[in-house]
Amino acid sequence: MRRLCLFAFGLTLVVVMLGAYTRLTDAGLGCPDWPGCYGFNYVPGSAQDHATAALRFPDTPLEVSKARNEMVHRYAAGTLGCIILLMALWSLRSSQSAYRGFAWGLLALVCGQATLGMLTVTLNLLPFVVMGHLLGGFTILALLFLLLCKTRPPRQSSSRQTPTRQTPPRQTPSGQTHRGRGLGVWFVLALGALLLQIALGGWTAANYAAMACLELPVCQGDWPGQWQWSAFHPHGVPAENYQYGVLSQDERVTIHAAHRLWAMVTACVLLILAWRLWQQPALRHWGAWLALGVVMQLALGVANVVLHLPLAVAVAHNAGAAILLLVLTGTGERLWRARANPVPVHGFVAVTNEN
Repeated sequence: MRRLCLFAFGLTLVVVMLGAYTRLTDAGLGCPDWPGCYGFNYVPGSAQDHATAALRFPDTPLEVSKARNEMVHRYAAGTLGCIILLMALWSLRSSQSAYRGFAWGLLALVCGQATLGMLTVTLNLLPFVVMGHLLGGFTILALLFLLLCKTRPPRQSSSRQTPTRQTPPRQTPSGQTHRGRGLGVWFVLALGALLLQIALGGWTAANYAAMACLELPVCQGDWPGQWQWSAFHPHGVPAENYQYGVLSQDERVTIHAAHRLWAMVTACVLLILAWRLWQQPALRHWGAWLALGVVMQLALGVANVVLHLPLAVAVAHNAGAAILLLVLTGTGERLWRARANPVPVHGFVAVTNEN
């Protein structure tokens, strides 16, 4: 079960990155039908296939490179669905009902994700569906990582280390140490801020607003005067096809500015959480990874603007968001485990150093 979960996690990370690559290469409609491509189960390659594709979809000329990007993404996503189905079936042999519920819940999410993938094509890249498809992929990735954390083999008891008697932490009525008090609150704030930032990033990409602002730190010109709340309407402007965006320039500037401004808020909250984690010996490595991820993500965001959205940097920016979410997922699992199983030390409650 753990090996299947590990394979599914790695494949999900690949699928998320392939999805970003497909979106950034404007290949979301590389195949105008679903689940095939111009009626084929493969990318049309021969001259006869091209002629058949032109007859089937005369208004959508075949672009082989875009069709290939889209179909590779679909093949990987389909394989992932099969692996998670196998996990769900295998979980029936498990004596732990929690794992069965987890595996079947993942399978339900994958089915929903497949539906969103179909709607992405049939609704011609409707931004709300595209953003939902992105969030669905990140959710599956985080849940698989959480399952990996929960099913990791237990460490030997010798690996446990406890605080010394020299500077014992002051116990609080809630059972937490004085330095660790409020850590859960900051974690919830950080997770909420990051999820909203990921959603804003997906909304920015889905509305082709990544290059709406070409200056730093915010936008060129009077961007507050250009602010349009209509930019965040779920349905947006009715259109037959949403590829390359249908919103006005002011609305795209609004979306981009909101993404940048909330990025600053998110970075501050995450860095505060990283500092609080660093103060806890058992969680210090999570704080270090979180701080490093924030710095790298900010650098990639700046590089996207300065270098005018190079493909490699843009894909890496998506990967950075996924890594930050995984770090928070691991941190949350560790905090929950420490709260559920506190280790008494000479009358005090302390977090163990188990990673």
